[in-house]
Amino acid sequence: MITADIIVDLQYGDCAKGKVAYHLCKNKKYSHALRYNGGCNAGHTIYHNGVKIVTHHIPIGLVFGIKSIIGPGCVLDPDQFFKELKELESAGIKTKNKIFIAQNTHVITPECKEEDGKDTKIGTTKRGNGPAYKNKYGRTGIRAESVPALKPYLIDLYKEFHGKKDVSILCEGAQGFGLDIDWGDYPFVTSSHCTVGGAILNAIPPKAIRDVWGVAKIYETYVGSKQFETNDPIFAKIREYGEEYGATTGRPRQCNWMNMDLLQQAIRMNGVTKVVLSKMDVLRKVSRWAVFDKKKKIEFKKEEDMKKFIRTRLATFGITNKNLYFSERKDRI
Repeated sequence: MITADIIVDLQYGDCAKGKVAYHLCKNKKYSHALRYNGGCNAGHTIYHNGVKIVTHHIPIGLVFGIKSIIGPGCVLDPDQFFKELKELESAGIKTKNKIFIAQNTHVITPECKEEDGKDTKIGTTKRGNGPAYKNKYGRTGIRAESVPALKPYLIDLYKEFHGKKDVSILCEGAQGFGLDIDWGDYPFVTSSHCTVGGAILNAIPPKAIRDVWGVAKIYETYVGSKQFETNDPIFAKIREYGEEYGATTGRPRQCNWMNMDLLQQAIRMNGVTKVVLSKMDVLRKVSRWAVFDKKKKIEFKKEEDMKKFIRTRLATFGITNKNLYFSERKDRI
């Protein structure tokens, strides 16, 4: 029997998916942790035993000794992969016989990085992800099974998930719904599927899905070349207090108010069962509370007024109060 919990980002990435993955891996029993989309253009930041850890390819489940897999929905940079292994080992985390790569995962080559470095339109991370996906779908790409250095880590995902009696998988996503190749603000999107659909492409049968954890910030952030932030000086304060700088590139993130319409679409299309809204403490610090709803900005006088509005609106999306979590940076969720 296969069961799967899936983590999806409901906005533009950087919403604390890593933190939620860490909490779930620590408190639930999973046989596997699966990274199901994206490449090294994404980053999870967690604190484990007081040590800050940033991963770009490797699932968070590895820090708890859970068998962790980079799935075929991802693209892999071998150099970055081995760099992360060394960093994790240096932090006291055992990786031997715990981290694997699906044999049909595509590889980011030096040529992919060179091509990506020429981007001036989208504002990519220059890590080679887009060109690797282009090669994949152009059927000219290189798979992990063709890279000798990766041979000790290869795994057949079908046999791994469907050849055993009890399999419980935490599926960790990258980027976010607003960046999805099909449903994001095209062309300012990533090159992979950032949805539940992206997860089940990694040998996960739809009937195995138990919970879908949707993660969003109480405000929105975006990294890329399109204009996202308005000239309201409050957003500079939010960026400062929220430490809104990319885990992968260090670039400052543009900020704006949370968009309830985007949230509604992401919740409904992904079949979200639980919602985590992170960084509530940042708005408390700047003493401003607002959202966009039905293309209009709604401001609130106090935090509780905003929370009440959100609870009421999310109830219309099918998210009850018991399945809604307001999180702060110090919280586990």
